[in-house]
Amino acid sequence: MNHFVLIIIFNLFCFAYNPQEILPPSQPEIGPGSSEYLHDDVIWSDFAEKEDGYWLFEPTSPKPVAAPVIVFLHGYGAYNTMIYGQWIRHLVKKGNIVIFPRYQKNLFSPSPNEFPKNIATAINDALIELKKEDHVQVLNQQLCYVGHSYGGASAAYLAVHYRDFDLPKPSAVFLASPGTGPLKGARLDDYKGMDTDLNLLVMVSEDDRTVGDELGNIIFNTAVNTPNRNLIRQKHDYHGDQKITAGHNESYSVDKTFDTGIKNFSSKRSLSVGKLDAVDYYGYWKLFDALIDCTRHNKNCNYAYGNTPEQKNMGKWSDGKAVKKLQITLPQSIEK
Repeated sequence: MNHFVLIIIFNLFCFAYNPQEILPPSQPEIGPGSSEYLHDDVIWSDFAEKEDGYWLFEPTSPKPVAAPVIVFLHGYGAYNTMIYGQWIRHLVKKGNIVIFPRYQKNLFSPSPNEFPKNIATAINDALIELKKEDHVQVLNQQLCYVGHSYGGASAAYLAVHYRDFDLPKPSAVFLASPGTGPLKGARLDDYKGMDTDLNLLVMVSEDDRTVGDELGNIIFNTAVNTPNRNLIRQKHDYHGDQKITAGHNESYSVDKTFDTGIKNFSSKRSLSVGKLDAVDYYGYWKLFDALIDCTRHNKNCNYAYGNTPEQKNMGKWSDGKAVKKLQITLPQSIEK
């Protein structure tokens, strides 16, 4: 056997025992959750000095005359906007204004009972600020909410009590791992008071060890006057070399461009756990994009609702194997 043949055999042996790394899905190029953007950049403004202040994110390059508004409510202590920065950037580049209320002074103040009032003040102040001519104008007064953890609990509370705070009517609400842990402020016994025409998605994760799925289930099960709602459960998938996890903070997507300088447990933890993967592209980003499209334009509803293949799809690993699909619970399954 000559030297050349030995080299070929050696290379084949190495290839057989060093298979190519199996990678998770990348961001789709079109559709909900995709990199199909209307704008190239974001204008970021700081009005968050006080606990009822806010940060403002507006699309630019090109700068539109007007855009619809999303209210983004952070989790407990997660009021450094970098924690959710890439998701915020995604939403703004899709053509939205994002209002990010602070609602906390620090980890210990104010009481969670004060969260809804602070959020409402921030939203109303932001809507007044947006009337100034140097800003992108508000396209309509119906708001879409997205809230993570305690922000999800607060979004659900305001979806019931928005009139009490003189807030615009919410048109869509997306709750990401909603919960309050041992605290009880800004939560209700039931959510029957949500409007009948509200579009609602509740997403929980199977390995959430922080708040679990208790409040998510309560909201979904008791919002009986809101028929257009789905409960979504995301599952971990360890098939590839980069694990897809299903913990409480999967919606973290750090963008240091939006670092406010606030350093606490949440902001420090986000640097180690905040990552972009299929849970963002095919989970939170896809579902909320689709919810917005369905609400505003009656399109992509099959990506947001109905236990459809499009809604459940989480993309494919690089070897072609499908990532574990989302588990969907429909209203009729608990109301029969």
